[in-house]
Amino acid sequence: MKIKPKLSEEEKRLLKFRNHLNHVRPWFRRQEWFRYKRLGDHWRRPRGKHSKMREHKGYRLPVVDSGYRGPRKVRGLHPSGFREVLVHTPKDLEKVNPEREAVRIASRVGVRKRREIEKLAEERNIKVLNPMQRGE
Repeated sequence: MKIKPKLSEEEKRLLKFRNHLNHVRPWFRRQEWFRYKRLGDHWRRPRGKHSKMREHKGYRLPVVDSGYRGPRKVRGLHPSGFREVLVHTPKDLEKVNPEREAVRIASRVGVRKRREIEKLAEERNIKVLNPMQRGE
């Protein structure tokens, strides 16, 4: 059974719109990413005094700006529509609202406690965003 969040019509619309924005948004690259392999292409803000990229010249790559953000109401939500809650122990599940929140089990949690958390989450109808694989 798929667990879905309880969202208003507006939130559903905004999530869909944010998904569209994520596909349209340009890939922001570091200044001169093409020149030196050691730089990589992960974003860093251009800071040079004479930097054309910092000055937002049209013929340069796009620069990260607040105008590229998603709608405020759905900002920070998981693509499924749930708000993520990080869980370390089974006791942490008591604070979770299953209608609006989903849990992500911390990476440092061992297999035995992970199984315990997943079992308890299934009983309480809470979605786990990173469940164990079938073979594990």
